[in-house]
Order: sequence, then structure tokens, then C-alpha cells
Amino acid sequence: MAKGYDDNQARLEALSLLGKDLARRAKSKCELSGESGVPLKIYEVAPAPSAPDIDKCLLVSESVLGQIQRPQAIAGSAWRGILAGLIWSEFPAQQVMAHRLLNHIAKKEAWAKEVLDDAFLDEEILVWAESSTLGK
Repeated sequence: MAKGYDDNQARLEALSLLGKDLARRAKSKCELSGESGVPLKIYEVAPAPSAPDIDKCLLVSESVLGQIQRPQAIAGSAWRGILAGLIWSEFPAQQVMAHRLLNHIAKKEAWAKEVLDDAFLDEEILVWAESSTLGK
């Protein structure tokens, strides 16, 4: 049991070392909602690689993290303008999460399906986006 704990602590430490670079890239804003002036957390976009990778991480607000972890809490209409732009982001991790959020929201709201239908993602990003769902 100590080995698992030690491995987890080492991973958390490696993630924290990415914090400054993530904050610089994100301009200290949530990389999904654009919120600023709120506490931000490092979120690894699943599936997480064996070693933390800045290109597979996002800096997100606590409220966004809560919605990712508990998708039933997502208010689709609040994401409408945000996700329509994020799906075209230059950062693959943002595109992946936009795709996952849109897929979840599209179950109830037609606008999300329209955004997905209009989006073009590279095959590699699409495979990554479809390799996991929200809440996992």
C-alpha cells in the first residue's frame, strides 16, 4: 500500500511542477470557462499518460472540475457560447474536453449536436476525445 501512496505523491508533485507553465499558458484563467480570479486546479485529460504531460493537462476552476467529475450537474445552456469556440482551440486538450462536454450536452440540447456536426477535429484528437467520457 505504501508503494501506491508514494507513486501517487510523486505524480502529484510532478503535476504541481507544471503549474507555473499552465498558469502562463492559461493566463491564470480557467482554460474551459474563462473564469478568472478563482482558485484553479490542474486537471489531467483522460486517459492520463504514465508521466504528467503539460499538453494533456488543463487549468480549470473548481466549479468546472465539479461539472467534469459529476456531469449530471452540467447546465448546458451556460456552456453554449464557450464550447462553440473551444472546439476550435489551438490546444488539443481543450478540443478534447469541448468534444466530451458537447457530447454530454447533446443528449438534451440540439445546439450542442449542431456544434459537433460543424466541428472538424484531427483524427488523433477525435480518437482521444472518444477514448473516455466525463465523470471518469
